[in-house]
Formats: sequence, structure tokens, C-alpha cells
Amino acid sequence: MDVDTKISVIRSFAAEIVTEEELRYVFETKEHPLAYDGFEPSGLAAIHFGLLRAKILKKLLSTGIHFNLYLADYFAYLNNKLGGDIDHIRTSGKYFIEVWKAAGVDVSKVHIIWNKDLMHEFSYWERFLKVGKAISLDRVKRAITIMGRKEGEAVSAGQLFYPVMQVTDIFQMDVDICQLGLDQRKANILAREVAQKYGWKVPVIVSHPLMLGLGGMPPELKTKDEAVLMEYKMSKSDPKSGISVHDSAAAISEKISKAYCPERVVAGNPMFDYLEKLIVEDKKQPISIDRPEKFGGRLEAKDYQELVKMYEEGRLHPADVKGFVAAELEKQVRPVREHFEKNKEARELYEQVKSFSVTR
Repeated sequence: MDVDTKISVIRSFAAEIVTEEELRYVFETKEHPLAYDGFEPSGLAAIHFGLLRAKILKKLLSTGIHFNLYLADYFAYLNNKLGGDIDHIRTSGKYFIEVWKAAGVDVSKVHIIWNKDLMHEFSYWERFLKVGKAISLDRVKRAITIMGRKEGEAVSAGQLFYPVMQVTDIFQMDVDICQLGLDQRKANILAREVAQKYGWKVPVIVSHPLMLGLGGMPPELKTKDEAVLMEYKMSKSDPKSGISVHDSAAAISEKISKAYCPERVVAGNPMFDYLEKLIVEDKKQPISIDRPEKFGGRLEAKDYQELVKMYEEGRLHPADVKGFVAAELEKQVRPVREHFEKNKEARELYEQVKSFSVTR
């Protein structure tokens, strides 16, 4: 795969690349650049974690990128996830690994790293102090949105370590590409600034988009602002906001039927968010939606853009879109759900995590 094709693959899912010129240089100078994404083990997986992340990861691996999946156990502890119970958090991390396997991630092709193991190295804390010296307290406070907290929200002294630790991780793992969600942008920008100050390797940022929660987002708020995104995104710590990878076909259908889906409005509409990010992977392929004969029968769109146009013109009803989305999500969720039903070890982890008290 040539460099232009690799960049095209990255562009196909990225919400933002900082910068594309630097990404090109990375691909030109390294056959296997290293990227990472980090996860707080904090409860049952929703589709943005269990499905979208797996799709993006497969695309990244296809370009020759090597990848660290980083289980941020002490980050979850600082952020009081699962009541701050470190044993529950680590059980949840093991469950996350099973979700990735069930979603089709070949875990032999990625490097799974636990925060606890990285932090045991003295060099981590030496680097942590250097990073902390390079960042003002005000910048740290503004970056707490990466924790799912609002800017200005009261936090503990320990939680102020969180952004500094996240930046430290990047250099400790020596990554070339920070491939996290758009809500983590502030930490990644801090990492670039710290690197420039000390003359360290400047990481490229490839931010993947966040998925909307079932409640959608007012179309006038279409934005990349982290605070707005955090309010309307799908969250694994808020089961009501999304679809779980364990939901039955009936549960998926019921949740989708109640979701925000205003007529003729695509912006901020979670149904089209799921279509674009999960269901219609090739935007140039034709799309067929079955409808009752009394409502016009099967609808054919030559590609995704035509489907959007049909909806905006009122030629496609929200109920038909919801039915299509529910059916397609069920097809993708089913293998993950069945993995946890049929695999004894995975099922036991699921039952344990399901019993834990979710805290935010």
C-alpha cells in the first residue's frame, strides 16, 4: 500500500488530522509507525466502543500501523469509575479485551498494555515530572474535559494528575500517532506543545469522531467543541444513551424506535450518525431499504448521499430509517452478543461487570 492510499484510509474515518503533512512524513519514513488509543475500563460496552473502534482499528492495521490498546486502569481509579474499586476496574479491563476479540479484532496483531505496568517504571515518573513542569495549572484545569468532566468542575488533587499522566503515556510508549476520540484532543495538543518545548518527537493526532447518543444533538450545535460533544455523545457509563453490544434484537429495536429522528433533519440525527459511521461503510454503494408496500415498497438509493437527499426532501420517513438502522445494527451486534453467550470465560466476565455499580 503506497503512502497516498494509507492517508486515504486514515481520512476515511478521521474527524481531524494534526497535521496531514506530518502524517505523510511518518508513513514515508516508517514502515510500521506506532499508534495508540487508551480506554478507562468502566462498565459494559456500547457500540461506539465495541463496533466502531474495531472497524477503525482494522483500517489502521491495514496500513501497516502497529497499535497499542492501552487499558488505563489507574486513570479510571482517579476518575472514580466503578466506585474507584481497582479490582472491579481491572476485571472490566479483561472484559474489554473479550469485547475486542468478539468484534473481530485479532489481538495477536495489537499490543495490549495496562497502565499499571507502564507506571511501574521509574522513567515514567521522571518523565511525568518533566511534563508537569511544562504545563501550567490553568491548562491542566482546562484539559479535565478529557475525563468526561466539565471545565470548571471541582476535582480532586489526584484528578489534576490525569491530563499530565495522559501526556506522559504518549512519550513513555514512544508513539508516532495519537489515535483517540475527538474528546481527547486537548491532551493530544498538550503533548505536541510539550514535545516542541523539550525537542521530543512530536506526535501526529488522528482523532476519530464520537458517536451521538440516542437523544441526538440539536442541529445548530454541529461542532468540534469538546464540551458540547461530551454532552451529546454515546457513553458506556450511561446505558440510556446508546446501544449495548449485549442488547437483544428486541432491545435494539425498542431503543431505536424511541431515538431522536426528526423528519427531514440529518444534522444531529443519531440514525444518520450510525448509518455513516457503522452501517454504510462504502458511501458509493447503492442502499436498499425495505418498506411496506402501502408506503411505497423497497426504496433504492444509488449511494449514501442520495439517501440523505431523499430524507431531507421527505421521501424517506423516520420510521423506515429506524427500521433499517435497527436491523443493520442487530447484524453487527449479534456476533459480539453470541460470543459472550457461548464462551464461558467471557460470560463470567460479563456477569461480573454487569453486577458492578457504575459511577461517573
